Amino acid sequence: MPQKILIVEDDISFGQMLQKFFLKNGWKSEVCSTVTDARNKIATTNFDLILSDLRLPDGNGINLLVEIKSIYPKTAVIVMTGYAEVGTAVAAMKKGADDYISKPFTPDEILMVVNQSLKTSKNKIEKTGIDSTTKARSINQERVLTGIDEKSQKLQEHIQLVAPTNMSVLITGESGTGKEVTAKSIHKNSGRKNKKFVAVDCGAIPKELATSEFFGHVKGSFTGAVQDKVGHFEAANGGTLFLDEIGNLNYENQVQLLRAIQERKIKKVGSTNEIEIDVRIISATNENLLDAVQKHDFREDLYHRLNEFSIEIPPLSERFEDLMLFANYFLEKANSDLNKGIMGFSEEVITLFQKYNWPGNLRELKNVIKRSVLLSREDYIKPDVLPKEVVKNGGIESSDMFSKSKYEKDQIVKALKKTNFNKSKAAQLLQITRKTLYNKINHYNLDL
Repeated sequence: MPQKILIVEDDISFGQMLQKFFLKNGWKSEVCSTVTDARNKIATTNFDLILSDLRLPDGNGINLLVEIKSIYPKTAVIVMTGYAEVGTAVAAMKKGADDYISKPFTPDEILMVVNQSLKTSKNKIEKTGIDSTTKARSINQERVLTGIDEKSQKLQEHIQLVAPTNMSVLITGESGTGKEVTAKSIHKNSGRKNKKFVAVDCGAIPKELATSEFFGHVKGSFTGAVQDKVGHFEAANGGTLFLDEIGNLNYENQVQLLRAIQERKIKKVGSTNEIEIDVRIISATNENLLDAVQKHDFREDLYHRLNEFSIEIPPLSERFEDLMLFANYFLEKANSDLNKGIMGFSEEVITLFQKYNWPGNLRELKNVIKRSVLLSREDYIKPDVLPKEVVKNGGIESSDMFSKSKYEKDQIVKALKKTNFNKSKAAQLLQITRKTLYNKINHYNLDL
């Protein structure tokens, strides 16, 4: 069967010329001129090789390359550049391109490059037994990057393992690592994927309203109950209930939650009628719940109910191979959100990113890139648009890097001073709960 090539080239006449050339040499090919068209074609057709220009009307070939390789790693990708810039070509190779070719090129040159890339790709498929027909999902669908680092792959294995079951899952990890994204991934890969996914921030619920929030209430059951309310358990019936920052629930609410999970029944506040519920519980915390159990701040029986299977999400600093994969993913999203066309990152920025410790994890990376895209006036993000802490702490040797604990401690002190030591306001500024702030103050022995 003839191998199939997708040509992504905004110069229509040049793309058609390539298409005729490939046909004469025994290859089938299709032509498109934008990133959007390329995604649509890739979603419906299995291509053996993609030949993409770097500059496209609605994006760039490097970001498209990262998308393709994250979903279809065995598909060969060659990038074309109309400007002989070695740095850009090297960046493309680092991001997974099988090869590159600079325009203008001769028929013999493109023939040699395509032949070599197809041969290499075929060898990979034969060794791994992976065929292009095994492509699992469309590039045009909402994507959740899983990462290529060994720890990320292990995380994905655990998600795939536990998702089809009804086991309760406890997700742990630092703030900003993507705990809710992981919970959604479990839901989407489960038999409940067509039912609701209800996310609840336990740290944001006042303890006096928690019962009503979880189980609902009937009209007139208390002052302010002007109408019936559906609680989170009932709303998630048949689906998945995600309880974020579960460690922030007080003792009374923990008892009520345990009873609901054990009995699979709830009562609305002010009602005597029981409602049977069928929900899968996924909870998350950035605290050590076992420590909380030992200190009698968290019920041990509830902990074991929630922790039938545990998943720990590693911080970004421990997933070095994922850094630029996620950086390019966030760049694409920022370009789309801000209607910009930034093509990538300068070599200096890539170096700074790789040396920086990312204490805020994926959330911080996303925010840094969106800010940089907004400020950038050139095709590539340069160091001058990065936040000072990234430039400062990314520009020194890794052995002398600003320690994560010191950074966090300094940020807490700054936030407290800025809010005149109002802990509630400081917690809001740090984007953590008040209880988490108190725990960190105790952890760092801050005498305030």
